[in-house]
Amino acid sequence: MKKDIHPKYFDTTIKCACGNVLEVGSTKGDIRVEICSKCHPFFTGKQKLIDTEGRIERFRRKYEKFQKQETPSR
Repeated sequence: MKKDIHPKYFDTTIKCACGNVLEVGSTKGDIRVEICSKCHPFFTGKQKLIDTEGRIERFRRKYEKFQKQETPSR
């Protein structure tokens, strides 16, 4: 490696808003994140589908006529 062209690499900590702390190597100092694999719904399996204000029903009503046109009548 050439000298004096690479960024400094050192041990740092990543702190999540949920309280999880990870020790990693990085070119940046202490890192703070809002979400990590300990609290993200995809990794925890606690993912919820929240249908606010009936958005799914509105979508289905809006495109219902297009679905009827695509089905061939025999």
